[in-house]
Amino acid sequence: MQAVIIFMIISGGLGFMVWVEIGEWRKKRHLSLHARMVLLFSCILWVGGAALIGLMEWNNPATLGGLSVPGKVMASLFQSVSTRTAGMNTVDLASCGTLSKLLMSVLQFIGAAPGSTGGGVKVTTFAVIILTIRSVAQGRDDCVIAEHHIESKTVYRALTIIVLGGLAAVGSAVVVFYNTSDAVSVIDAIFESCSAFGTVGLSVG
Repeated sequence: MQAVIIFMIISGGLGFMVWVEIGEWRKKRHLSLHARMVLLFSCILWVGGAALIGLMEWNNPATLGGLSVPGKVMASLFQSVSTRTAGMNTVDLASCGTLSKLLMSVLQFIGAAPGSTGGGVKVTTFAVIILTIRSVAQGRDDCVIAEHHIESKTVYRALTIIVLGGLAAVGSAVVVFYNTSDAVSVIDAIFESCSAFGTVGLSVG
């Protein structure tokens, strides 16, 4: 059952246009840069998020500790996929460690692909920022993705979205913590704010 739900969440998170291109791949044998970036970075976030959640919660008796090895792997993958858009959980999020909550907050902030059922700043925005950093580190004057030169205005737009989104998420977290500091920790306030910003729906209670 978890595998079926994971597939449905992934399907909704990739976006309509990506699925259209995948459907036409047999004819064209080619995917657009947008579709390739969505697929590549979505896989990185799904698998990387699952690996980190599994690593950090592996021995936590309140979350993954009591499960079998296959159960731990499936629960980690489910939570990594779900935090991008779906808002479902198979473990007690309130019992997760601070680093796990921070990781899931980042995944909720990034969100899903453009044109999908998910919110957040979008995986393509995240991809442009990461690949711009890589290009600068390589000594390039502009962002190059798969031999495509990305216009400066696209990079500036992505940076603006990240900064404004970050300010909105952090600002709302401050408000939440200020009004509920007697019952809510800082990381829980950040988690709830990122969940709301990404329209995910997860909660630590």
